[in-house]
Amino acid sequence: MMDRYLKGHLDFTHRHPALLPLPPGRHDLGLFDERDAVLVVPNGIDPSRPTPLVVLFHGGGGSAQKILPMLEAHATRRRFLLLAPQSLFPTWDIVIGGNGPDRERLDIALAAVADRFTLDPAHLAFAGHSDGGSYAMSLGITNGQFVTHIIVSSAGFMTLQRQEGAPRIFMSHGTRDEQIPIARSGRKHSAALTNAGYDVTYVEYDGLHAYLPEVVERAVAFFLSDGFT
Repeated sequence: MMDRYLKGHLDFTHRHPALLPLPPGRHDLGLFDERDAVLVVPNGIDPSRPTPLVVLFHGGGGSAQKILPMLEAHATRRRFLLLAPQSLFPTWDIVIGGNGPDRERLDIALAAVADRFTLDPAHLAFAGHSDGGSYAMSLGITNGQFVTHIIVSSAGFMTLQRQEGAPRIFMSHGTRDEQIPIARSGRKHSAALTNAGYDVTYVEYDGLHAYLPEVVERAVAFFLSDGFT
């Protein structure tokens, strides 16, 4: 039987914060010597009240700094925490050879955020673009015991060894994507997940291999549509 960690299982659980919260702004969490995780804390966060969290994964060859503009303004305006882990290598471990150091580092980063803020168990999303979208989709479905929403932009693949829970999924893809053709990715994955019983919102747009701000705004509304203000 395959080890559950090799299947992508994360040990994260919600908890009461044990450390002082971080002030508003961007923060390197100080967890790793290389490619540290970055947390965006908006103004007005009450660390004692449940706050939504989005974990945002960069694309291949990317970084936290490159992907944060996708959602940072929304996090600031809508007051949700935004965590941007970084792959140890040029892209995520699952793309290279399977779940390994990035899965471990993600678990550490999630625990570090939960030690400083009370997280909303009804609003914890995995999101990403390109390879980051593939990683968000794969790990999000694998860890639906705590991941409630998945936001996928221009993902190329989906790797699953286990399924937990029933996270809601927002998936988008450009019809003129020159790197990852939509027919073998967005359309194929959205149909497969819908047939498997997941609640999938699928959006196609006239565009290349890039996220569109108006589609990202729809994804944020999808994430916060069920009661959080």
